[in-house]
Amino acid sequence: MRVVHYVNQFFGGIGGEEAAGTALESRDGAVGLGRLLEQVLGGEAQVVTTLICGDNYAVEHQDQVAADVVNQVRDAKADLFVAGPCFEAGRYGMAAGALCVAMQAELGIPAVAAMDEENPGVDLYREKLFIIDSGSNAGAMREVLAKMAGLAQKLMAGDTIGTPDEEGYLRRGLIRDEFTDNTAAERLVDMLMAKTKGEPYESEMPVTSFESTPMPAAVADMSKARVMVITDGGLVPNGNPDNIERVAATTWGSYSMADKSELSGDDYEIYHGGYDPRFVEEDPHRLIPLDALRELEAEGAIGELYNEFISTSGLVNPLANTRRMGKEMAEKVKQEGVDAVILTST
Repeated sequence: MRVVHYVNQFFGGIGGEEAAGTALESRDGAVGLGRLLEQVLGGEAQVVTTLICGDNYAVEHQDQVAADVVNQVRDAKADLFVAGPCFEAGRYGMAAGALCVAMQAELGIPAVAAMDEENPGVDLYREKLFIIDSGSNAGAMREVLAKMAGLAQKLMAGDTIGTPDEEGYLRRGLIRDEFTDNTAAERLVDMLMAKTKGEPYESEMPVTSFESTPMPAAVADMSKARVMVITDGGLVPNGNPDNIERVAATTWGSYSMADKSELSGDDYEIYHGGYDPRFVEEDPHRLIPLDALRELEAEGAIGELYNEFISTSGLVNPLANTRRMGKEMAEKVKQEGVDAVILTST
């Protein structure tokens, strides 16, 4: 079995975030965890080529990278394409998913990836390919690779693929017909009785749940309120001083508006991969309405505009990562005595 393995710059041994712009490169044989992949695949499996690409480069040049990878996998005469594991790395997951889909569509060979459930690549590609649940802990690498290998071998052999619980892949959101001895009404009553008795049961249609967020009390007097602006539209000073990623951002920045009554497009740029930035770069007030807020401040409609705005990119961000950044921003809001926040988006 000839295998091509795709990894990002970190697992390829090139570097961390500073190497995220690394272009696609090819290495003969297995690199790093690819050697462990060969072991768990067993038999005559061989990683003949390792493809390495920086996370930023992969998502910013997705079509070109996919075309190049298809050509290299074809030249390698590969029987199987494996991407990852990606764990929670959002850009890595998005690239891995796109490449797996391209292998299946263009070359007709099996492709397997592995990601944490909150990786944005999961929602983008779960219906089109099998994604092993890697969890968030890279310490489980051998176990994850073993699940990837087991699923890959079944795909290669054309065997029937079992349920997510049986095979270890993430639910795909697809409904599969099955024969059962009990009617839907009987199964429903069985679940209801188990729930009533406090016994374990499993729904046939699992529902994603989200934390409930209580509505805060209204501001008593806006004429005395300190107001802050937060945006997920990716507006940053030229040079992107906090290295905010265009996709699946992991960081945010706070930027001064002190002594300014307006923002100039010459001083700012957009780091966000999900919309046409030209209109905001032409007039940043379309995202951060400093001009209008200064007028309200002068009229006494608001007490004070906090002299910094917070910005990040809100494109396909994992929920856990968004929660973390939100909590960090909330701490700053509390520390600075802010009474109300205006949230803007694209």
